[in-house]
Amino acid sequence: MQRLTRLLLGAATIALAAPLLAPAALAEDSPDPIVIPIHNWSSQIVMSNVVGQMFEGMGNSVEYVSTDSQAVYEAVRLGDATLELEVWEGAFGASFDAAVAKGGIHDAASHNAVTREDWWYPLWTKEACPGLPDWKALNDCAAKFATPETGDKGRFLGGPVDWLKHDQEKVDALGMNFVVVNAGSAAALWAEIAAAEKDKTPIVLFNWTPNFAEAVWPGEFVNFPEWVEGCDKDPAVGPIPDKTYDCGNPANGYLKIAAWDGMKDKWPAAYATLQKVSFTNAQIAEMAKLVDVDGMEPEDAATAWMEANEAVWKPWTE
Repeated sequence: MQRLTRLLLGAATIALAAPLLAPAALAEDSPDPIVIPIHNWSSQIVMSNVVGQMFEGMGNSVEYVSTDSQAVYEAVRLGDATLELEVWEGAFGASFDAAVAKGGIHDAASHNAVTREDWWYPLWTKEACPGLPDWKALNDCAAKFATPETGDKGRFLGGPVDWLKHDQEKVDALGMNFVVVNAGSAAALWAEIAAAEKDKTPIVLFNWTPNFAEAVWPGEFVNFPEWVEGCDKDPAVGPIPDKTYDCGNPANGYLKIAAWDGMKDKWPAAYATLQKVSFTNAQIAEMAKLVDVDGMEPEDAATAWMEANEAVWKPWTE
């Protein structure tokens, strides 16, 4: 009789616990594909494939979609894309914040990497303009950066237009004797540096860290008036009272991961993994190097990086 009572009590306990356990048991990732946007610079494409392959290893379906690097935050907010793996403070902070304010997208994680994006030159340029990295010295040397398309003004080679770096606004605010010319891609920037290296032609262009270039071509960022919060929006902030963008970009910017608000419910396991993802400057530079120096396709580069760095990413999926 006592044995029967124990069995009945045990069965009752299991029955009572079942409703509590059921939600966890049913909280499986949706079979719908996780949509990962890719842009036009190598580290972002490789990183997207690394995380996508992590998700696939967990049994998820993944779809990669080429997306504008500014419009992506609206796409994530609406659920048309699931996440964004490289939210650079300098280039995309404003677009990200605007989307967050509307709702539907949030800050899911932060990388260990610290970012900087600004005007940059390879060290041989300093021989032609020894006052560098001061921006006023650069402006005094502007004629040494002139090209047929810029006449007697210096050429600054900016990144793709959709990166929205506001270089022209900076030139106007600081009264610089430069013309902004935009490259079509990150690869075009690297090609310009490589071409200038052959005869040590002075060149100033948009660059950022982390990426592989700092290891291949030692160089320095131009020192503009220090970034102060609001100097890009409020004319009263910064050294020139009636101008915005009279400052450099943040020297220690964040690199965040954004996610659609619905991801945590639709793909809970993948979302839990995403929250653990955090790459360092060196790791991101290595991802870019595999494509930009070693000539690998981004998908193959992601696979190679994962094979060499299992100790980094495997714990994120467990």
